Amino acid sequence: MGLNANSKENLENFRSYILVEKNFSKHTAKAYYSDIMSLLIWLGETRCEDVNFAKLRDYLHFMQKFNYRKTTVARKIASIRTFYKFLNREQKIETNPAENLISPKRPKNLPKFLSSEEVEEILSGVNIDTPAGYRNRTILELLWASGMRISELSGLNFENLNLENNEITVFGKGSKERIILITDRAKDFLNGYIKSARSLVAQGYKISTSDNSPVFINKTGYRLQPRMIRNVINDVVDKIQLPKHVSPHMFRHSFATHLIENGADLRVVQELLGHASISNTQIYTHISMQHMKEVYEQTHPRA
Repeated sequence: MGLNANSKENLENFRSYILVEKNFSKHTAKAYYSDIMSLLIWLGETRCEDVNFAKLRDYLHFMQKFNYRKTTVARKIASIRTFYKFLNREQKIETNPAENLISPKRPKNLPKFLSSEEVEEILSGVNIDTPAGYRNRTILELLWASGMRISELSGLNFENLNLENNEITVFGKGSKERIILITDRAKDFLNGYIKSARSLVAQGYKISTSDNSPVFINKTGYRLQPRMIRNVINDVVDKIQLPKHVSPHMFRHSFATHLIENGADLRVVQELLGHASISNTQIYTHISMQHMKEVYEQTHPRA
């Protein structure tokens, strides 16, 4: 069943609202758009302006048969709340029927992280004798040194680099700009990649080093995508047979955890990670405490 004309108009206006005015990331906006489309398809010929709380509750009961994870259900409810708040703001409805929808409690799973030794093992496992290998080592060095997301790393252009001051400008969620810092070792690898390996990665293809050119490229000279960065990590972990699943985000978690463990101020870590709320950063203090307890229990003679 498709969408009626009224639903299509509201959905497209909502997409513009969350992208432009709310400044949602493309990933989040896509998820919210999909969530509301599913609701509107379920409503059929019922206008979304005519929906009440009981109707939305019926929809939540309908969703139960799909056995979504709690985090997915929570996001879908957030999407519906935002959609009806938008309609209320646009004076399409007088009251928000989604205002009292209750989200399921999200499981509080602590992020997994790598020890310094595990990170070094991964880095050392990269063969830097080839141009692509040197590029891959540079990528992992930057992830470990800066805590940036792989989408932020993939999106780097030459104009974002200020290597003289060990600084890189990145654009995070919602296109929010921030400056991150990198270590001298990461800078040395990045300089080596730019001066020597980058042109050889795409040998035979014309590549540019202009301000808006991508820093990290594939073998045909185009921007290296996040999926390929994930493949780089998976290949190295398989090669060294590290006995744990390693995701790109684990480098980010590891970066933050080790900063906290070594006494970094929580506000500084928040700025470096680009968290909108410090509550998102505070989870790393819990990780550090849990890690400290594990070390204590393993090493104290009377623990």
